[in-house]
Amino acid sequence: YVAAVYEHESILSPNPAALVDRQTALELMGRNLDIYEQQVVAAARQGAQIIVFPEDGIHGFNFTRSSIYPYLDFVLHSHSGKWNPCREPYLFNDTEVLQRLSCMALENKIFLVANLGTKQPCEHADPHCPSDGRYQFNTNVAFNDDGMLVATYRKHNLYFEYAFDSPPEPDYKLFDTPFAGRFGMFTCFDILFFEPAVSLIKQYNLKQIVYPTAWMNQLPLLSAVEFQQAFATAFSVNILAANIHHPTLGMTGSGIYTPVKSFIYHNMESYGGKLIVAEIPVITTAFETNPEKTPSRVSEKGNEQLLPLFYAEMMYDNFTFVPLWEEKGELQVCANTLCCYLNYQKAVATDELYALGVFDGLHTVHGTYYVQACALVKCGGLSFSTCGQEVTDASALIGFQLWGNMSTSYIFPLLLTSGITLDFADHMGWKNSHYFISKNRTSSGLLTAALYGRWYEKD
Repeated sequence: YVAAVYEHESILSPNPAALVDRQTALELMGRNLDIYEQQVVAAARQGAQIIVFPEDGIHGFNFTRSSIYPYLDFVLHSHSGKWNPCREPYLFNDTEVLQRLSCMALENKIFLVANLGTKQPCEHADPHCPSDGRYQFNTNVAFNDDGMLVATYRKHNLYFEYAFDSPPEPDYKLFDTPFAGRFGMFTCFDILFFEPAVSLIKQYNLKQIVYPTAWMNQLPLLSAVEFQQAFATAFSVNILAANIHHPTLGMTGSGIYTPVKSFIYHNMESYGGKLIVAEIPVITTAFETNPEKTPSRVSEKGNEQLLPLFYAEMMYDNFTFVPLWEEKGELQVCANTLCCYLNYQKAVATDELYALGVFDGLHTVHGTYYVQACALVKCGGLSFSTCGQEVTDASALIGFQLWGNMSTSYIFPLLLTSGITLDFADHMGWKNSHYFISKNRTSSGLLTAALYGRWYEKD
């Protein structure tokens, strides 16, 4: 099927904390919706059957709970599947944004997924009801090609979003399409947690995901395109991921991903939005990774590894590292219960410092979640203290096998190359209670090759 995602440089309120009236809020959102409309037309012309827009793309961000209120549409979450806002605009007040999105879908005969802020009054008898008497949700909406509202999803894992409430229970939201079967949806930070993302995929055996996001890139392990690709690979799903484009805030990175191929956009240099349209296969059966070439255990004889262990902060976590000083070699490094092993060969000699790092513990900055990671990274310079820094360019072509005795079955294989481009592993999978990833030789300079494990039970 043909899918489209749009990375949108949203027109932002100059002062998001200011209180404005509904009319002023609608004017600002209208300018973003005008751009959406142009992109829907362009995508439909290229044969797209579905288009996905990013999180916060219509209203922007940095609001307070009260300042975002005029920007919120009214949505009855129980109403999806019964209401066509374009054809029946009179049913509810404060639904101007929904009406415009619905009409775009209807007029262009395309499925459309967008993210907006929504409000829902609540009774004080409801124990979860906020003191101002209303819920405010970060909401994804999906419309079918007739403009019908077919699904609404309220973001569960909020990322410092003080304007919004988390729904009392996680939403599991799906919609059906004639061209690719059933889609599930979640938003941004949700991708790092079991609920609802993993739970949704497993419960409904989903193969297609739509994913609006407003992601601030963090190298070396959590760049948007890097993690989106890893998620598609780990769960053997197609992901249509739309990010917003604000390079000054480190926000870029969208794509259409299959488990074996990606169509991505990552651009920190220029401004303006970007439409990606690609034809991808519908995944019908479980995709099998190819575990033929499996690594042999590193020999224990005499423990020849006399390389120095050192510690450095990476992703705000204290990693234990060992350097790659030779042209080729076998390394291991351990922390807590996790041991990481690496066989490597540099195809080209360069004067860059690489290191193999391990972390097994609770990550506590910008969210709390348990990580088990084995990571081969290029360091920022030639001293140990630069390992873990954000690096975007590398020239060493490396062949490697990386494996670890992971305690979780949820492992995201990361493979990022120079210029924030993606590469694909030759083989990956489980062998003798170790998870491994191998690559004969990277297609360009290696930035990160990692196994990013999420041990959800220990969150």
